[in-house]
Amino acid sequence: MTLQQQLQHAINTKTKPLGSLGLLEDIALQIGLIQQSVSPKITKPHIIVFAADHGIATTGLVNPYPQAVTAQMVLNFVNGGAAINIFTKQNNIGLTVVDAGVNYDFKNVDSIVDCKMAYGTKNYLIEPAMGEAEALQAIENGKKIITQIAAEGCNTIGFGEMGISNTSSASLIMSAIIGNKINDCVGRGTGVNDAQLQTKIETLTKVFEVHNLGEFSCKPVQLLSKIGGFEIATMVGAYLQAVKSNMVIVVDGFIATAALLLAQQQNSDILQNCVFAHASGEQGHEKMLSFLQAKPLLQLGLRLGEGTGAALAIPLIQSAVLFLNQMASFESAGVSDVIDK
Repeated sequence: MTLQQQLQHAINTKTKPLGSLGLLEDIALQIGLIQQSVSPKITKPHIIVFAADHGIATTGLVNPYPQAVTAQMVLNFVNGGAAINIFTKQNNIGLTVVDAGVNYDFKNVDSIVDCKMAYGTKNYLIEPAMGEAEALQAIENGKKIITQIAAEGCNTIGFGEMGISNTSSASLIMSAIIGNKINDCVGRGTGVNDAQLQTKIETLTKVFEVHNLGEFSCKPVQLLSKIGGFEIATMVGAYLQAVKSNMVIVVDGFIATAALLLAQQQNSDILQNCVFAHASGEQGHEKMLSFLQAKPLLQLGLRLGEGTGAALAIPLIQSAVLFLNQMASFESAGVSDVIDK
């Protein structure tokens, strides 16, 4: 039998009705194939939160919260007070916080990984967010972070982000790559009201036209340089290295999936390693998941970011691996297998 047939046989002959563990059965099979093993393992699961600021935030046109909140939340991560801290601690998941380009100087904060490209991107309403060389360097930074974490024994990774206005970048990336109109991609982000949402849509529609983003639908580095964020670019590099390191990649929400769209254009095999944590409360996220033909594990209406959805999903992924490894088979338990017929 092929490995896939061996895994499927093992899953089907556990003491349960056929298919009764639903998506967990699909995940067990997927992780077995990723690791090329009939007894896969999740070791040292980890979440990386990439943080950076966006020049567009200084205009107030697309965000109800000031740019300064990005740095304040990064310090909250460091001090253990955010949702991602609670969930990673609860589930024994490692956590790394990366300054990819926050508009703040984190002096003497040793627990933050310093990959600062600049003190935020430029305002893409009037000029490109970053240079192509900067985008490429940020991608390389992400690769280096994963190389180090993989060397420490981690084989399961999730990515989160923090950056006021980064839902706007994600919406523009989605629109350019998938082809949906801006108003079908834009959501409320961190709680904009109806009037603010309309302003956000109008602003991003103008941005799309100013940079003629449709021309860059298959040019991920150029697209990042026009309207990306340093945290998104660094995450793209992390995705690329994670698949190269053959990790299980737990995909979080709207911004993390937008970064995946970019990474997929550089490595079309990446989806084989991806488990999709959840469908977020951002309207564009479900459209992206549909485009990727992804089946998310959770439907909780989350729209927080930080990698919170990934942190909540990792225990389910561990459950999928554990049932494959530890659950009795009909034969070993002496149970008749007619119960599934």
